[in-house]
Amino acid sequence: MANFDLVILGGGSGGYACALRASQLGLSVVLIEKEKLGGTCLHRGCIPTKALLHSGEIADNARDAAEFGVKAEFHSIDMAGVNSYKDGVIARLHKGLQGLVKSRGITYVEGLGKLVSKDTIEVNGEKYVGKNIVLATGSYAKTLPGLEIDGERIITSDHALHMEKVPKSVIVLGGGVIGCEFASVWRSFGAEVTIIEALPHLVALEDESSSKQLERAFRKRGINFELGTKFKSATKSKKDVTVTLEDGKTFSAEVLLVAVGRGPVSENLGYENAGVKIERGYVIVDEKCRTNVPGIWAVGDLIPTLQLAHVGFAEGILVAEEIAGLNPRPINYDGVPRVTYSEPEVASVGLTTAGAKARGLDVVELNYDLAGNGKAQILKTAGSIKLVAQKDGPILGIHMVGSRVGELLAEAQLIFNWQAEAIDVAPLIHAHPTLSEAMGEAHLALAGKPLHAHG
Repeated sequence: MANFDLVILGGGSGGYACALRASQLGLSVVLIEKEKLGGTCLHRGCIPTKALLHSGEIADNARDAAEFGVKAEFHSIDMAGVNSYKDGVIARLHKGLQGLVKSRGITYVEGLGKLVSKDTIEVNGEKYVGKNIVLATGSYAKTLPGLEIDGERIITSDHALHMEKVPKSVIVLGGGVIGCEFASVWRSFGAEVTIIEALPHLVALEDESSSKQLERAFRKRGINFELGTKFKSATKSKKDVTVTLEDGKTFSAEVLLVAVGRGPVSENLGYENAGVKIERGYVIVDEKCRTNVPGIWAVGDLIPTLQLAHVGFAEGILVAEEIAGLNPRPINYDGVPRVTYSEPEVASVGLTTAGAKARGLDVVELNYDLAGNGKAQILKTAGSIKLVAQKDGPILGIHMVGSRVGELLAEAQLIFNWQAEAIDVAPLIHAHPTLSEAMGEAHLALAGKPLHAHG
């Protein structure tokens, strides 16, 4: 039996960030992970999906090369090569993370851990006692009742990352971030794609204007979608899968990707036996990620906050600093940047128009069309930047659609989190020609002195 300041169960984004920061602050740490260090983000989420999206971007560039005066021919997608590239990125990052954990003096244990008391995790027959226990067991890909995942015809995102060939046709059940990203990848790879989404819009958590722009862009790319109708059933044969919706419509394809969200991994891990409060599978915490049991904390996809790797990082760091007595500020989840890495990208920070009005705020809006931006013309991308601001007050939300707009979020989150007003941003000089100019032009226009935008 070994004693530590922190015993962390789960080596994904939240768990390893907590471990790294705690060790930096002089605390003794053991980090326990049942699979591979880095968790879902590194091995089954953020990194591999973005690698696939980049391969898709290269394929699209090859097809469209003539538009840019380049003579090139697109032949086909070599999935063995794509997977080799993807797996190489993962392997290098994994190796670097392993080295970092080792260099910080963190005790790393691989195995399935379980909370056996309020201060003890048991793994591989060994017990690790902590002054503090941090739960960071992450999430899993969900399915719907009666929809059996077989890993071949009916798959989750986990299976989609390891496909050996490009399917001729795909149905994507779920039009959220994961569904739209895979739809974008497969369309770039040459598949016929249909998205089925029960809500009225794709990426429904985004501002409605962003959702509508993405839908227009997807239509132009030949990505089909059916909105506002719920899934009823699926039947499979040796050749395809047929999906029936509640309104009676049917769709058939080689593969059905179930992308209906991710659920918390909390069952059979001893949490409830230790008295930890759980609702709908999520561990309930306060603004400092403390559970109802003193000395037990929880971070990442396990708690009902935004299921994003960078949120897990922030929560892990918050917990380490709170345990070390630094009294960090709670996370403002409104100020978390969000990106859907499809083509085009959808990026945002802050409140949507509907969200701001729901809080009783008097808002003004401004839409800046990327058609007026020189770099956007060079990249041949369409889209916009929408500002939501409080009347005579700060920027409440920034919502963007277009190729590579996720790279603009660094400035956008500073504007939102520092409660800047349009008149504060308008004087800032943005390099020309860059997409970031569009951010400056949008604030110039909202401040009443538009340059290339119509005011």
